[in-house]
Amino acid sequence: MDAWVRFSAQSQARERLCRAAQYACSLLGHALQRHGASPELQKQIRQLESHLSLGRKPDALESAKRAVHLSDVVLRFCITVSHLNRALYFACDNVLWAGKSGLAPRVDQEKWAQRSFRYYLFSLIMNLSRDAYEIRLLMEQESSACSRRLKGSGGGVPGGSETGGLGGPGTPGGGLPQLALKLRLQVLLLARVLRGHPPLLLDVVRNACDLFIPLDKLGLWRCGPGIVGLCGLVSSILSILTLIYPWLRLKP
Repeated sequence: MDAWVRFSAQSQARERLCRAAQYACSLLGHALQRHGASPELQKQIRQLESHLSLGRKPDALESAKRAVHLSDVVLRFCITVSHLNRALYFACDNVLWAGKSGLAPRVDQEKWAQRSFRYYLFSLIMNLSRDAYEIRLLMEQESSACSRRLKGSGGGVPGGSETGGLGGPGTPGGGLPQLALKLRLQVLLLARVLRGHPPLLLDVVRNACDLFIPLDKLGLWRCGPGIVGLCGLVSSILSILTLIYPWLRLKP
């Protein structure tokens, strides 16, 4: 109960709830269409989804201002550019709203919709680039720590010169097994890093789910409204979890 009180008191709570409800309506609309619901009910669900999208006003510009002061150059670039593109995405959404509401009847809605989702896609690419960078740093730290532990215990380094049984580059048929072993070790290292850093794992899953939305809207990878609604809903629920449990939020 305390976690929910903390969540509802935050300024971002309303935006996250609106987003979750928006994609829940998208998923519900797809299910109703598949089961032959009346056109009137489907229309009402689409209108509700549209209205919920208007209630989302994130503080992307403020987040971009905070990211400018980060000491790490890569994180500063990725996070700042991501927030700026997200702000542009919502700015385009406001233009679309003006066109749909009749305030700006001459707005080319198709053009502005495509533009907004391009900004959204680039924002997600920056987010995933940031995730990949953090994963690489953590994997390097974990690999160095494992090497020190193995040397301290007198063991050999996995995949190093001690694994001569696999064969070196000059050994016939030795290259492929060695490559497979290195790949397996990297996968195990990646799994260990993500298991030990839940905020990073959650952020990767959330951004990966969100990626399907602009890819579908831009026609780069058609996955249908059902998948879009499901991915958006999962991403929104994960975002809500980061507000209810702040330790799950990836920092900075």
